[in-house]
Amino acid sequence: MLPSNLTKKQWVAFAGLDPRAYESGTSINRKTRISKAGNRLLRHALFMPALSAKQHEPHIKAFFEHLVNDLGKKKIQAVCAVMRKLLHAIHGMFKTGKPFNGKLFYQIKEAK
Repeated sequence: MLPSNLTKKQWVAFAGLDPRAYESGTSINRKTRISKAGNRLLRHALFMPALSAKQHEPHIKAFFEHLVNDLGKKKIQAVCAVMRKLLHAIHGMFKTGKPFNGKLFYQIKEAK
């Protein structure tokens, strides 16, 4: 169980979903990846809910599609972003005591 006195940034680091720059000397600069330094069981526990939420929750689905279609992220990168944002939402629900609100997760842009 995650302690409730941690910040959302600390929760993300605890889960190993924080970004880590990959560098080797001065010659190799690769893309940023998740650190995987945290709790792998927590990452595994967030993976399936992220997949389910991106299919069934409209705000999360819109966020996922924005990442893939508009920002050009790979699908697995977008799933990791959803996992991270779900962890932020869980942190907020614990802090405020309020249920999940999709409008706070991502604002769906109106079609023109």
